[in-house]
Amino acid sequence: MKKKINKINNLLIQFFGIPKKNKKNPDPVDMLIGTILSQNTNDKNSYRAYQNLKQKYKTWDEVAKLTPSSIEKIIRVAGLGKQKAKAINNVLKGLKKKNGKIKLKFLDKKDDNIVIDKLTEFNGVGVKTASCVLLFSLNRNVCPVDTHVHRTLNRIGLVNTKTPDKTFNEIFGQIPAGTAHSFHTNLIRLGREICKPTKPNCIICPLEKYCNYDLKNFDKNVVHTKNDFMLLDNIS
Repeated sequence: MKKKINKINNLLIQFFGIPKKNKKNPDPVDMLIGTILSQNTNDKNSYRAYQNLKQKYKTWDEVAKLTPSSIEKIIRVAGLGKQKAKAINNVLKGLKKKNGKIKLKFLDKKDDNIVIDKLTEFNGVGVKTASCVLLFSLNRNVCPVDTHVHRTLNRIGLVNTKTPDKTFNEIFGQIPAGTAHSFHTNLIRLGREICKPTKPNCIICPLEKYCNYDLKNFDKNVVHTKNDFMLLDNIS
């Protein structure tokens, strides 16, 4: 599988380029909250909600003192406000209760599996969210799997899975060293811009020759619209 992933990664880089990333790793709590906000909405609205929190409150301790309904009003632009506010509240208060402070620095020296186990103990934090903390904050060679990554990898034929979490389990530990960020980010762009749920733009897809998808679309009238703003590379 590593050879196939390496081939896919190289083809995506040739098409999209090497993705930009944060110059320094963001704080894990910042990344955790940002990823919760990113669930089931577009990156720009998620980023606005994240900025609303960061600009209104200096520390996560201040946010932890808020009620879920108060948090919901601040992050409303991200959608699913009630659900996300509850998750944020659970995480912040849970960290405070367990560790006496709202920090995740203790994860730095923990194994990837332990980090996932520790983070998914919180209600509202799933494997995808935990793996984003691993990649974007702890600089681990782990590829988070959202709906785009799940869809594209199944269509290509790299995996044959029913859920994003099962796709993550299939590729976990199989990512060639140093490629997780570019692989993850460019697969998301592929899913957003080309390999869409309906009417994929197969005629311009850099992976078309290597893809096993049965319902390829070669309609020349499909418009290619760039969508390259990545929320988690803008968290700071």
